[in-house]
Amino acid sequence: MNASAPAERRWLFADQLGPHFLDTDDQPVLLVQSRRAFARRRFHRQKAHLVLSALRHRAAELSDRCEFRAVDRYTDAAGDRALTVCHPTTRGALALVQRLPGVQVLPARGFVTGMADFAAWADGRGRLLMEDHYRIARRRQGVLMDGDEPAGGRWNFDADNREPPPKPRRGRSGPPTLGVPEPWWPQEDEIDEQVRRDLDRWERDGDVRFVGRDGPRRFAATRHEALQALEHFVAHRLAAFGRYEDAMLADDAWMAHSLLSAPLNLGLLDPLEVVHRVEDAYRGGQAPIAAAEAVVRQILGWRDYVWHLYWYLGPDYPAGNGLRARRGLPDWFAELDADAVQARCLSGVLADLRDHGWVHHIPRLMVLGNFALQQGWDPAELTDWFHRCFVDGYEWVMVANVVGMSQFADGGRITTKPYAAGGAYINRMSDYCGPCAYRPTVRVGEQACPFTAGYWNFLHRHRGELSGNHRMAQPLRGLDRLADLDALLDQERRRGTDPP
Repeated sequence: MNASAPAERRWLFADQLGPHFLDTDDQPVLLVQSRRAFARRRFHRQKAHLVLSALRHRAAELSDRCEFRAVDRYTDAAGDRALTVCHPTTRGALALVQRLPGVQVLPARGFVTGMADFAAWADGRGRLLMEDHYRIARRRQGVLMDGDEPAGGRWNFDADNREPPPKPRRGRSGPPTLGVPEPWWPQEDEIDEQVRRDLDRWERDGDVRFVGRDGPRRFAATRHEALQALEHFVAHRLAAFGRYEDAMLADDAWMAHSLLSAPLNLGLLDPLEVVHRVEDAYRGGQAPIAAAEAVVRQILGWRDYVWHLYWYLGPDYPAGNGLRARRGLPDWFAELDADAVQARCLSGVLADLRDHGWVHHIPRLMVLGNFALQQGWDPAELTDWFHRCFVDGYEWVMVANVVGMSQFADGGRITTKPYAAGGAYINRMSDYCGPCAYRPTVRVGEQACPFTAGYWNFLHRHRGELSGNHRMAQPLRGLDRLADLDALLDQERRRGTDPP
């Protein structure tokens, strides 16, 4: 392109809102708001609010450079004119832009490893383990490296980051919390007020239906807000993050987590700038290596990894169902009806999701996903639910996370064993179990923990498929020592899909 010629108009999707999706500071932009996108699925109300708020805030920032179109379909705004677009994040969106004759698709942005580099690593490997990808990415980017060696002498500080939540301090009143400063919270403005009015009207008109509750916007919707959230996390919460990243507290949904996944997935932050800022904090003595490495692992490692798996494994991967799980999601779960559930961990996590559109990775994996795995719920239906109900949920995010990691539906392509656990794990890593109506050590009877009973039922149901997995050999041997196995299996059959 001639240096003096104006850049072609860049079509930005609602998850491509940061400056790194543009080529120049004055490039003209097309932003499209499609009501039909919200009508096709029942999204969480706060997710719809966040996406629309971010889209409209970006349009306001760009001012005259931006053509903002509120239309029924994306094609109504694009037409046949010349546009450029960065590689979209879903197969459906990519197919759409490839059908339009005037649209030029550019390489993907907003991720660290290129698609060709990932494919070169993945080709010929039987098992695509994140740890292998992560170490190569660390070396390639020079992140947390001391010469050729990893900073701190180890690649992985997971062993330091699995502590249960601290016990309540003696004499301290109020519910137990981690005791770190709250996350940075945005202040809503007139754009948020208009978004809320529009969503209310669309719902009254019957155009859209939502799950979850409305509430104050908790996540950054602009580049400026996202940078504030990043700096607040680094200054006030990063140091406590790694140690307790796998812990849960009933009255502390946020713990020391960054809440940066939503602005990252809106494209408001570039992943490398987050990684470098966290490394700077470690190098400057603001955070221990275990905390810094934990964040780098999540962003440079896991986030990039699941993005590439979405494309590399292809369109058939989401339909994977190696454990033949076919039960539909029960209404109480699908509707986030936390009040219908007695099990305190499951009820509390559903309530947090209902109220905020977000819970951190351990409630997602070891409460929601673990229960779904035990119950044999359809992984494709569960993937769609996670996509719709989480403010940071997108198709590319959830496919590998749910199908591969959470539900083991790919037969172990990306994990070495199912993430199934009984109540003992939840009791160790949280404070949910103490006041609960169920006891984590009880398998059968009125006080039987649904997770403990469900765990043994799951192992019995899938003994054949799991018998060749050496990491499951000891748990499977445990089945033979259960004198009450028949009673447990009968109990779980009678439980059915009732809320626990």
